[in-house]
Amino acid sequence: MSPPDARAIPAFVLGGTGYVAGELLRLIAGHPRFRFAGIASDSRPGTAIDAAFPHLGPAYRGGVFTSVDSLLDDLSACESAALFCAAPHGAAAALVARALLARTRALHIVDLSADHRFRTAAAYEAVYGAQAAGDEQLARFTCAVPEHVAVVPDTHIAHPGCFATAMLLALVPLLTHGVIDSDVYVSGVTGSTGSGRTPVAGTHHPDRHGDYYAYKALAHRHAPEVRAVAAGLTGVDCRLHFVPHSGPFARGIEITLQARLRQPMSGADVSALYAEFYRTSPFVGVSAREPHIKEVAGSNYARLCATTADGSIAVQSVIDNLTKGAAGGAVQWMNRLFALPDETGLTAPAAGWT
Repeated sequence: MSPPDARAIPAFVLGGTGYVAGELLRLIAGHPRFRFAGIASDSRPGTAIDAAFPHLGPAYRGGVFTSVDSLLDDLSACESAALFCAAPHGAAAALVARALLARTRALHIVDLSADHRFRTAAAYEAVYGAQAAGDEQLARFTCAVPEHVAVVPDTHIAHPGCFATAMLLALVPLLTHGVIDSDVYVSGVTGSTGSGRTPVAGTHHPDRHGDYYAYKALAHRHAPEVRAVAAGLTGVDCRLHFVPHSGPFARGIEITLQARLRQPMSGADVSALYAEFYRTSPFVGVSAREPHIKEVAGSNYARLCATTADGSIAVQSVIDNLTKGAAGGAVQWMNRLFALPDETGLTAPAAGWT
C-alpha cells in the first residue's frame, strides 16, 4: 500500500445524507489533495455510507456515518482541515458555531446552507422568519461565487446556492459595468434534485414527470439573497423580479435574465463584456449559441449567452444545481482557501446524457 500523502488535506462533511452531501462525497473521492476524513449524521450514526449513496460504494466501501460529536473531536485533532457544512438552513448555524471552537489551527469552512449568506441576523430573519446566527458569527463569512472575488478572503465562505449562482453569474457583470436599468426580471427552471431528498407533493417523480410549473413567483428567498450579494459586490441595489419553475428532469438549472439597456449595445458587445469579465474563470464559458442544461449537468461548468434587441437584453445562464450550484462551487471555494488552483479536482466534463 502506498504511504499516505503528507500534503493531503482532511475533508469533513457535516449534515450527511442529502443530495448535496452525496455530491460532496463524490467530488472529494476524486480530489487529488482532499482526503475524506469523516461525515456526520446524527440521525444515522454507524450506518454505511453506501447504504445512503449506493453509487458511491466503490469509493466509500466500509465507510460509515459518524455522530457530530465524534466528527468535531476528529476535527479538533487536525492541524488543518476543510469542513463542508451540508446541513439544512436553520440547523447549520449551530453546527458551524461548534466547529468554530475546534482546536484546528488552519480550519476553513464552506457552508452550503443559507444560514451565513446575509451580513446581519436581522436581514436573515426578515427572509427566513427565524434567527440562525448572530452578527459576530455572520461577520466571519463571505457570501459570493468564487468568480466574483479576486482576492481570497480571510473569512469562511457562505455558498450562495443553486439558483443564486446561476443568477449572479449573469447579473454581476451587467451591474458592474452599469449597462442595465435597476429593474431585472429573471425566469428560471430547476431539476427535482433542487428540492432535496425527501419526497413531498410536487417533487415526487410521478407528479413532476411530464409537468412544468412556476412556484413562489416573486416571493422566492433566493431573490433577496441575490440582491444582497450583488449589491455588496457592485454597490447597486437592483430590483430583482424572480419567478422560479420546476422542470421534469433531475439535474440542472437554466435562468433567463431580462433588463432594459441604458445604452445601445449589440449582442456581440455584451458577449465581449462577459468574455472579458470571465477571462480568467476556468468554469464559465460564453457563446453566441443558447446553452443547454445537458452541456453542464454533472459538471462544475457554467454557460452564458447574451442577446439584445430593441433596447433590451436577455441572458441565458445554465449550471448543474448540485455541482456548480452547490458541492462543486463549495469545493472550488475550498481549493482557493487552501491556495490550490480553482479547477483542482473539478475539471471532469458534463455527463452529456443524464
